[in-house]
Amino acid sequence: GEARAALQTLKREGESRRLRLVAIGEDASRWEARRVAAAGQITELSRRHEELKTELAAAERVPEEMADKRNALLDAITNAEAARLQASDARVTAEAVLAEADKLAKAADQALSAAREERARAQALSEGAAARIEELRTRIRDELECAPEELSERAEIKDGEELPPLEQAEKKVEKLKQEREQLGGVNLRAEEEANEQEARLTTLVADRDDLVGAIDRLRKGIQSLNKEGRERLLESFEKVNSNFQELFTKLFEGGEAKLTFTESEDPLEAGLEIFARPPGKRLQSLALLSGGEQALTAMALIFAVFLVNPAPVCVLDEVDAPLDDANVERFCKMLVQMTEMSGTRFLVITHHALTMSRMDRLFGVTMAERGVSQLVSVTLAEAEKVAAE
Repeated sequence: GEARAALQTLKREGESRRLRLVAIGEDASRWEARRVAAAGQITELSRRHEELKTELAAAERVPEEMADKRNALLDAITNAEAARLQASDARVTAEAVLAEADKLAKAADQALSAAREERARAQALSEGAAARIEELRTRIRDELECAPEELSERAEIKDGEELPPLEQAEKKVEKLKQEREQLGGVNLRAEEEANEQEARLTTLVADRDDLVGAIDRLRKGIQSLNKEGRERLLESFEKVNSNFQELFTKLFEGGEAKLTFTESEDPLEAGLEIFARPPGKRLQSLALLSGGEQALTAMALIFAVFLVNPAPVCVLDEVDAPLDDANVERFCKMLVQMTEMSGTRFLVITHHALTMSRMDRLFGVTMAERGVSQLVSVTLAEAEKVAAE
């Protein structure tokens, strides 16, 4: 009955340990999923950030281009208005000159009746010239859109300079006309479009600022998690390493051992290497030790972990197989000390008689009948009392 109760207790404790391991595994999976999701979000946010920077640069150029076009159109309108006013003034001046000439002609007619024919010819020539001049002025204004007085300056011809050939001048005029046509009409929606682009730019800048803030918060969260993970890992590592050094010295009755991070300065990415120096030997890696030395070193590390994070039950499966009697004795003493320090119950599977003699209770499996196993338990203290009686 007692053995059955103990067995049930062990089963419950084992189930509790299994459930705890499952919970720990699920917790680790959730943390890994969070890390992967965070990394993916950082990548997506970085890509979106670059896209927005490109759009922002394009949007920033649009208002400047629209403003340049608008200013050019305003300058053209101003110049056209000035040309119109100048043409009007020229027309008034021409009319005044013509009136004065007519007045002089009438005076000459009255004073010099003999010169009427000459005056008539002169008047005809004057009227023809005036008409031709006016025709040319009109063509200049219509075709070149400038005042006749500005024609020499626009053509870059100085006073007294010989005029260029007619064919060359006509080609230059045609080229200037084509360039004028290519300018196109006035865009009346330029200011409205500029306002729309400015509003869109403001929205993009706000979106960019939101994304930058989200990226910064996410990075700070990851840094905080990594910092906390490093601190906890280093704290546990220092405790385990200290316990490992102490237990190694006890098991080997001397020597030294230590745990060392390898391959990276970041403890979250580093590997772990065990170095040990049994008494009378040099410090070397665990792989270079003998089988018995490796077993004792591994037990020292397991016990060091249990002292930092004890579990209710620990199963050791034939860990004493490579040990000689002296090392088995030290191993058994360490088991007793670990039981007292950590409160852990150790289940030791062994074929070594010395190990069996140091246990509190023995469980054996017999086969009374072929194919039928039977569990037998013995409490050594009670067995010793019975034997003494």
